Amino acid sequence: MKTYRLNRLFHPVSKKCFDVAIDHGFFNEYAFLEGIENIQAAVEAIVKAAPDAIQLTVGQAKYLQQIPGKQKPALVLRTDVANVYGRSLPAASFSKIIAQAALQAVRLDAACMCINLFSIPGAPEVTAQCIDNIIKLKLEADHYQMPLMIEPLVFQPNAEKGGYMVDGNIKKIIPLVRQAVELGADIIKADPCANVQEYNKVVEVTGNVPVLVRGGGKTNDEEIIQRTIELMRQGVAGIVYGRNIIQHKSPVKITRALMNVVHAGLSAQEAIRFLND
Repeated sequence: MKTYRLNRLFHPVSKKCFDVAIDHGFFNEYAFLEGIENIQAAVEAIVKAAPDAIQLTVGQAKYLQQIPGKQKPALVLRTDVANVYGRSLPAASFSKIIAQAALQAVRLDAACMCINLFSIPGAPEVTAQCIDNIIKLKLEADHYQMPLMIEPLVFQPNAEKGGYMVDGNIKKIIPLVRQAVELGADIIKADPCANVQEYNKVVEVTGNVPVLVRGGGKTNDEEIIQRTIELMRQGVAGIVYGRNIIQHKSPVKITRALMNVVHAGLSAQEAIRFLND
């Protein structure tokens, strides 16, 4: 049954996936709410652009799943909540998993679950909590045949960039990605690296586990489009972008442009024209 659910996540022709993450409100950071203050309106706008999937939390999944019809994007359910994204780490940092996550995913008709694997300078205890969460969820995922997407995140020091800017050192990304595969990931949602042309090394260490690449920090249209084109050349199975979609001046246009890059091999020039139509 995992295959059945994965078939809802990946495009039937290209075999690629574009997942739009709108789960940022889970993490208790004011800045993360930009563009999704009205979550129902944000979900409805993205649905119109027809990505393959939308990543939401247990409290907000209803805004996707209550939409009638069979053509709406698949649900990727965020299963863990953390307090590690601020300018400084709190005295007691944590990553906690929701109760009976796989059962909740089944009840919400999700196609996949997503869970973090953090590597945070100065917070090894949070990495340990993440591993505990994954070990627990893996058993549930297999029981309910719910695909498990693990998100290995290598942080820069919080004091330098806050907790949401990735460390693009590929030598740090590769072992954390491999650990996620070893823990039983069905899909990897991984950081981009500083030199995108090296990303094939990340794909290589996952074996036959598909790799979706996070968007990272907010950037301009030309950069995110060109990066996506190069990532597809490097053999990734798709992308998971959040703020580069929901904080865009036209979330629908940028979603459609990137969908055509991922599934139809649109060039950078063609994608920019798509945005300007």
